[in-house]
Amino acid sequence: MRKHQLGISLGGVMVGGVIFIALAILGIKLAPSYIEFFAVKKAVAAVGEEARNGANAAAIRRNFDNRATIDAIDSIKGSDLEISKDADGVVVSVAYRKEIPLVANVGIHIDFSAASRQ
Repeated sequence: MRKHQLGISLGGVMVGGVIFIALAILGIKLAPSYIEFFAVKKAVAAVGEEARNGANAAAIRRNFDNRATIDAIDSIKGSDLEISKDADGVVVSVAYRKEIPLVANVGIHIDFSAASRQ
């Protein structure tokens, strides 16, 4: 018979549970922002591909707004796009900051940026 028991105590389970729940809440709050960012990245890439086919700036912004409506992108609009030309053609890019409130006056700021070509 062993003199010392092996295993985890109730206190250890509770501390582990609190840490797990805190990380789960953080993930649940951050996930929508990242899902929206990947939709923005996909829309910018698609609009950048259309820009290579000769679309002007107004058409690029309008096409992005149409895609943003379909993909439920609320953080940016077509007017926020930066459209520039380089040696290889047109580059469409966007940069924005998202604030995610966590608890009371504590929040997270995340800077997102996407471009049609990296």
